[in-house]
Amino acid sequence: MDDVYDQLSPQLRERIDRCRAEIVDLDLVLRGTVAPYYTTCGKKGCRCQANPPILHGPYYQWTSKVDGKTKTIRLRKDDVELFKQLVAKGRRLDRIVAEWLQLSIEAAQEIREISRR
Repeated sequence: MDDVYDQLSPQLRERIDRCRAEIVDLDLVLRGTVAPYYTTCGKKGCRCQANPPILHGPYYQWTSKVDGKTKTIRLRKDDVELFKQLVAKGRRLDRIVAEWLQLSIEAAQEIREISRR
């Protein structure tokens, strides 16, 4: 397979190599979302029990699908920015993989042309 890769156009190899490098640079990634939520406490006379209620928060949670099940983790304030960055990296990974798949289609077309020669 390496022999075929070496025969691809330099531009295509460069774009594929760029995808590889970008994936390595991502390091850790997460799928899901980081979102704020507000809640009531249940204490009588608390502002969250007023009409209209003034809810407690914002608190943050990370939610994702893991093995087909929704997983939610409540985050400490100190962790919110890190989780947001990891989720953003996960989205970046999805874009890179989509680009790489498109490049693979282009490569397959080039390989077909090369093999016809």
